[in-house]
Amino acid sequence: MEQKRAIECHDLTTGYRAKGRDILITSDINATLLTGEMTCLLGPNGAGKSTLMRTLSGFQPPLGGEILIMGKPLIDYTAAELARVIGVVLTEKLTLRNMTVEELIGMGRSPYTGFWGKLNDEDRRVVNDAIDAVGIEALRSRTIQTLSDGERQKVMIAKALAQETPIIILDEPTAFIDFPGKVDMMNLLSRLAHEKNKAIFISTHDLELALLKADQIWLLNRHRGLATGTPSDLAANGKMASYFPGIASLFDEIRTLPTIHQTKNSIPQFHG
Repeated sequence: MEQKRAIECHDLTTGYRAKGRDILITSDINATLLTGEMTCLLGPNGAGKSTLMRTLSGFQPPLGGEILIMGKPLIDYTAAELARVIGVVLTEKLTLRNMTVEELIGMGRSPYTGFWGKLNDEDRRVVNDAIDAVGIEALRSRTIQTLSDGERQKVMIAKALAQETPIIILDEPTAFIDFPGKVDMMNLLSRLAHEKNKAIFISTHDLELALLKADQIWLLNRHRGLATGTPSDLAANGKMASYFPGIASLFDEIRTLPTIHQTKNSIPQFHG
């Protein structure tokens, strides 16, 4: 499948406006996200990861520079148009009750049907495909309040898939999940990026899994700015060590670990 430039940042400055003045968080960000790849955003608390994610998602305006989404300036998108190119999965726990998993995933079709629009046969096919892709057929008829944290995250990913966007942005998708669940989640997102040709962009604190599974890494530090590359390149050129002391040695250790392999709907298997 042909890779496309999903998100391009040119001299991007992020931050927010408060009491009539700009509060700068990060500046001079130049980077590109490609379809067909899973990219992980790493950085210490306070580095500006959440601000960058919100800015790229269109939830808050940049303070400077330009963002291109699928080759088109972000500022030229309407909210309805943006909902057809970017799906967002947040960490907030759902407060919905008495709604089934299938109904919630069906809400991912709202950019095409309207918020309360009725699903047609094509919409239902897309919902079924999303459920199958994430491997949650057994959850289809469950109500949202009965799900575990990991199950809820998978449902929200399926909802984003049903939205049929080339880009999916996820804020801490492995938060509140045990380690086997984290492995399962990262394997799922990597598989979706590659098989569905999606640009999957993840903010995470799970450094080991990010280094093992990501195609690309974005390292963010408020003082050093942004560095991007493959995990091995960032370790080799010293960026890992300069941005996060101890990460370079961690990467060396990770390279000697068994491969984490995950098949659809299976328990993670570790192979030497």
